[in-house]
Amino acid sequence: MSIDVSEALKALDNPTRLAILAWLKDPGKNFPEQDVDPDEFGVCVSIIQERVGLSQSTVSLYLAALQRAQLVTSRRIGPWTYYKRHEKNIAAFLQKLHELI
Repeated sequence: MSIDVSEALKALDNPTRLAILAWLKDPGKNFPEQDVDPDEFGVCVSIIQERVGLSQSTVSLYLAALQRAQLVTSRRIGPWTYYKRHEKNIAAFLQKLHELI
């Protein structure tokens, strides 16, 4: 599936979603309180929520927008959902954006 530039731009047109994506670039540094390896599993949505300081439902909507744009992936482990950047798609988005501008 090819990345949709306009969908990615819509997802990034929010300072909090952009910050989440930036924090996920170095999850070990930005979310040190997590028990599992964030590079392998991603970051638990509840930990992202604590950092953002918004309601769980709002953070879930923000992460869903990033996932629809194919900029992050999610993984369920038991009752928890973990998110991490989809680096290959982010690179493809940046390349397409570069070609357009």
